[in-house]
Parts: sequence; structure tokens; C-alpha cells
Amino acid sequence: MLKNSLIYFILSNLIQFLFLIEINCQTTPFKPTNRHLHTATFVDNKLYILSGFDDSVDAVAGAGTAGNQFFYLDTSVSFKTQSLLWHDLTNINIVPSYIGATSVKGGTNNKTIILYGGRNLTNVENMALVYMFDTQTNSWNVPQMTGENYIRRRSLTAITDYNGKIYLFGGVLIGDDSFVNDMLIFDTINLSWGKGSSLNAPVPRINYGAVILPNKNIIYIGGMNSLNESLPLDEVYIYDTINDNWSTKETSGLIPSNRDGLSAILGLDGQQIIIFGGGQQVGVAEITIPNDALYTLNINTFEWNIPNISGEIPRARIYHKANIIGKYMVISFGEGYNNSIESDILLLDISNNDEFTWKTKFVIPLTPATIAGITVGTLLGGILFILFGVLLFKDKIRN
Repeated sequence: MLKNSLIYFILSNLIQFLFLIEINCQTTPFKPTNRHLHTATFVDNKLYILSGFDDSVDAVAGAGTAGNQFFYLDTSVSFKTQSLLWHDLTNINIVPSYIGATSVKGGTNNKTIILYGGRNLTNVENMALVYMFDTQTNSWNVPQMTGENYIRRRSLTAITDYNGKIYLFGGVLIGDDSFVNDMLIFDTINLSWGKGSSLNAPVPRINYGAVILPNKNIIYIGGMNSLNESLPLDEVYIYDTINDNWSTKETSGLIPSNRDGLSAILGLDGQQIIIFGGGQQVGVAEITIPNDALYTLNINTFEWNIPNISGEIPRARIYHKANIIGKYMVISFGEGYNNSIESDILLLDISNNDEFTWKTKFVIPLTPATIAGITVGTLLGGILFILFGVLLFKDKIRN
């Protein structure tokens, strides 16, 4: 009798467990609206996405309830790009809907999202200069800062030196839409503002690519000028964060066409910059998104090349974001693709310099802890399965 009761208890709990799995599988997952000019910040295996321009309604992301959408993708587990599991944090967001802001991680714990600038199209004055999100406590705040209170700007790229300082070059001033080419420096630990040199700085620009190199130089690539013209990539501009000065380098090789709204990251070897996407615009003409979306720039010779690529090549995008996560260049959202066909997330495996590969599955590397967990889980599962089988077998013989 006792054995029968035990068997029924196990079966009952197993059925309930399977039922719960079925219920969870039927829960409607959070589906963010398509967007561009958003922010994407990677902190502790989570890719945080915030606001942007909502392509589905042709208004600020989120005209209405979607405007301040705030969510993340968990990259501590493997996933497929066609079945993304987004985690919605919109209910704790205090940042108004915006376009053209920029973000990096920083703060005293280097686990805080620092959000700067951007434009709220519904209420220009209804935004703080800086917002900070503590990823450990899931809480937002508006910091009290020292130094000159600069006018907020948009359409620029924040670069961190990984020592708590972020560098903010150029952009457009909110209010009179003036293009600028000065360098703002924000200390995210002491919450103080400073300013870098503008001597020999490139012409004012927006929507450029920017990457910090191992030697603490920042390279600026492309962008758009005040005449709405996409800028050439036959020159790159270098800001030395240590000596506070600017220089210019001419590039060679297979030089990409003029473009703005591109993304740029440093390759895993630290010897090349990888750019993706972007578009060409002359004046008020419609933006053209070139099909030759992927290039590399050798940071020693400043030579452009088109890398060898395998996998299914996606459509090029503009005004997207790119982050390095593990061995992947992870591209999020943007304009220029059909999200009913292609995923909002693109994965480019850049671990092999001889050939980059477009992937549809993000695979986490197996660490010793992961292997140990899998081994223990497999053993426990096997033991329980055998025990359950033995009990059923004994009960059958007895009856």
C-alpha cells in the first residue's frame, strides 16, 4: 500500500509539473515594437533596450503605451533569433519616450546604465540631462552633478574608457538644432562634467560610428553633417583621451561609400574595427541603404577590407545598435528590414578573422561550472528515472 501511495504521489506531481510547463508555454510573451535610434546597453549578461523611434506607428517609440518600453534579452542562456524571450521592465521605467539618446555602463560598480541626451518629441523640456539605472537594484535615478550644465544634445555616441569616464563628441543641441563638434567628458563615478579639446576636431556631425582602442584612443567614423549629407570614410578622426588631442588618418583599400547611422565595434583581436550598415543621404533626398554592409578597418594600417562571410546574409540596417557579447557582434533593431521575416536581433560570429559567420542561434560557451551543473542535473534525473522505473516494476510484479 505504501509503495502504491508513493507511486501515485510521484505520478500526481509529475502531471502537475507538466501541466505547469504547458501553462507557461501558453503565456503570451512580451513582444517589443520595432524601433530605431534606441539605446542598447550590455551589463552582466543582459542586453538592455530602451525607447527609440517606433516604426510601426511612425512616431516616437511609443506613441501611447509603447513610448517608454524598457526591456532586456538574457544572454546567460542560449537562444534562437526567431524565438527571442524578452523581459519587460517598462513598469519601472521613469525615462520619457525619446530618440537619439546614447548610453554606456559605468558608475562606482560599473554595473549602472548611464543614459545621456536624446529628444522627447512630445515635450522637449520633459527630460533630464542624465538618467542612471542601477542593474543590481532595478532602480532609476536622476543624479545631482557638478560642473557646467551643458545643453542636452542628441544623435551622438557615448564612449567609455572603462575607468568611469565617458566621452561625448558632437551631436545636435536640443532647442535650436545646432550641430556641434566639442568633446564633453562625464565622470560617472564623481558625477562631474569636464570638457576636452576641440582643436583639430572633425567638422560637426551626428550618427557616426565610434570605437575606443586598447591604447585609449577613440576613432570616429562617418556620420552626417549639418547639410544632411552623409560623410566619407576615406578619413577617420582620432581623439587621444590621455593627451587630450585630435589627429586625422587617411584610409586606403576598399573604402566604403559615404554613410551615417552605421555601427562600429572593435574586433575580438583588438586589431580591427568592424562596421555594419548605415545609409547614404544627400540633402533632403531619401536615404539609400547600401547592400555592402560589412567592412573591417585595420587599426595599424588603416586599410579597409570586406571580410569573408558565410551564413545567410541579412538585409542591411541603419540607426541600429551593435554590442559585443561573447564571440558575437549582436545587432539590435534598426531601420531597413522587415521584422515579420527577419529577427530584431542579428548575430555575427566574429571569432574567426578568416571568415565571419551569420548565425541564428546564440550559444553560450561551456564553463566548468556549466559542465558541472549539467553533469549533476543529468545524474539526478537519471537516478530519479531509474527509481521511478523500479517502483513501477515492483508494483506490477506484486499485482
